[in-house]
Amino acid sequence: MTSITFFDATDRRTAATTRVATRVVTRTRQHDLAAVPAAIRSEWIKLRSLRSNRAIFGFTIVAGVVMSWVLATFVKTDPYEHLPFTVANTFMTATWLTTVLAVIAGILMHTSEVQHGTIANTIAAQPARWVAVAAKAAVAAGFGLAMGVVGIIAGLASAVASGMDMGDTSGLAVAAAWGLVLTSLAAVLGVGIGMIIRHSSAAVSTALVWTFVLENLIRSMAPAKLSRFLPFSAANGLLSIRSAGDTAKTLAAALTRPQDAVLFAGYTMVALIAGAVLLYRRDAD
Repeated sequence: MTSITFFDATDRRTAATTRVATRVVTRTRQHDLAAVPAAIRSEWIKLRSLRSNRAIFGFTIVAGVVMSWVLATFVKTDPYEHLPFTVANTFMTATWLTTVLAVIAGILMHTSEVQHGTIANTIAAQPARWVAVAAKAAVAAGFGLAMGVVGIIAGLASAVASGMDMGDTSGLAVAAAWGLVLTSLAAVLGVGIGMIIRHSSAAVSTALVWTFVLENLIRSMAPAKLSRFLPFSAANGLLSIRSAGDTAKTLAAALTRPQDAVLFAGYTMVALIAGAVLLYRRDAD
């Protein structure tokens, strides 16, 4: 006896649709890599849409102008070296403040999404969360770089306009380059902090308290060979500036600029990786 099995056309169409759907939802590493440019564009749009970022960018320019003008008009003499300020040693003064502002801008890049509930849409559009993290880091680094550039230009223009002597200008380009490295890394550090502490106020407050209070307390009590490894001690080293709590011992134990750059980059990578791990483990709410 010969048996014949008939297949309904509907079943064949259903099976074909299932195979097509399976092929579409299968994601490979190549697909994730190809999605990075689109993710960067998306993060750039979000960055431009935040009014707080425009305010931070504007304040960076104002700080550069005001800091150089104040030093030239009112302070005039370096309290540590007891020598008159020059353009060469004042044009980078506001970059430390730019660094702090870059950290805040990086924090808000993530926490604003969490607080407005749009992080769920971001992850739904790009399930490979490392792509979103990489895009945020890239855009944050670019924004931090731009902040550093405008801050340095504003400080330099203000210092020159104030009538100060130029001083030794041979190291201006090198000093500016290290400052730009710092502001770029600071913004990425902020992204990591924002992913770890997802509330804007809590994250910004934590960063500011650490920067202005806790680290200074630790630096005043810890041995110089230990305190030099603190993140904003590295920032001071990159900018070649000293804080009020620095002593002869701390200055003698200071790291070189390349070492400070590696140290600050290490803190940045630790914060970013910790934030990425938490982003994978937490719900996208």
